[in-house]
Order: sequence, then C-alpha cells, then structure tokens
Amino acid sequence: QVQLVESGGGLVQAGGSLKLSCAASGRSFSIYSMGWFRQAPGKEREFVAATAWSDVNTYYADSVKGRFTISRDSAKNTVYLQMNSLKPDDTAVYYCVARRSYSSTYQYGSPYEYNYWGQGTQVTVSS
Repeated sequence: QVQLVESGGGLVQAGGSLKLSCAASGRSFSIYSMGWFRQAPGKEREFVAATAWSDVNTYYADSVKGRFTISRDSAKNTVYLQMNSLKPDDTAVYYCVARRSYSSTYQYGSPYEYNYWGQGTQVTVSS
C-alpha cells in the first residue's frame, strides 16, 4: 500500500501563487508515476498534471499549461505542483494520485489509471 498526504492548499487572490506538496509513504518504491487531479463544486474530477518517476516526461492539462509546473524529489518520494497566475476557475479540491506500474497504454489523463489517491487539499482563488 501507498499513502499520499497533500499539503499547501489555501486561499489566494487571483494572480497569486501556491505550491502543493504530496508525500508518498509505504510501498513508495513501487510507484511508476504521480500527479494531480482537481474537482470543483458541481463539476467532474479533472486531470491537472502528471510525471513519470523514472523519466523526465511531464504532462499537463491545456487549462494549466504555462501556469503550473509539476516536479518531484525522488529522494523524498514527494511530488510538487507549483501554481502561478492563479484564476478563480482554479478553485477546487486538489488530489494527489499515484500509479503502481508501467503500462504501454498508460493514459495519464484518466483517473482510472491511478491506484492511490490522497485525501485532497482545498485551493480557493478569490477574484
């Protein structure tokens, strides 16, 4: 089992920045990739960003490209999401996710590809 614990959410004004962190514990050596999804009130959960643990590839939703940056610290089993130029539409609960194993058909944007989910951290952007 892998446990994911997010931190760094909060309230920020539009145009501001926040940095989310997600620490993995347990059988974290078995992780293939980690990422972030978000869910706003009344909306479906949506992909934000992901990164594979063993290579440099990163993936972003079009809505956050150029504003958000995902990074990782393998030694700490931690993934980060730096969020800049935040907009009110970015308001949501942000969930950290992790996938156990490699697959040639891995679709990083699908929530069904991930085996583990954190509890979520609230991000609120005021206008």
